[in-house]
Amino acid sequence: MPRPVHLVACVSQKRSEPARARDLYQSDWFNKARAYVTAQGGRWFILSAHYGLVAPSRVIAPYDVTLGDMTAAERRAWGERVTAQLAEQIGPRTPVVILAGRLYRDPLSSWTGARGRVPMEGLGIGQQKAWLAAQVEAIRERTAMAAQLDLFEGLS
Repeated sequence: MPRPVHLVACVSQKRSEPARARDLYQSDWFNKARAYVTAQGGRWFILSAHYGLVAPSRVIAPYDVTLGDMTAAERRAWGERVTAQLAEQIGPRTPVVILAGRLYRDPLSSWTGARGRVPMEGLGIGQQKAWLAAQVEAIRERTAMAAQLDLFEGLS
């Protein structure tokens, strides 16, 4: 099975000048989500209310658009655009991990279907940040342990 692709929601706090998407968003939640997905080592994208599906390395300008300000029809249109972008980027059997609230997930649900996983569903923002920080720490510990085992095996 292919490695999962992570989808991370945009946030309202942004730099004031254009930047790579991974650096444009400035909230503590986004920084923790970015640390989590980069620690996973797989591909990830940002779900932008303005740009749609965005590669982390793409330079984009700041904007003031949220899905919460859109009508249901506008959110459906956004979902159709992002679904088309996802279909171009991700294979049909690739698992998807979604780090986003319901407003971002619902318009994509027909595309993500059973392959979509929402590990923080039902958690408040504070709980999400704690979960993300704990996951990053666990990954770091596993990586450090693996490095120590490699070193130990090299000595024998």
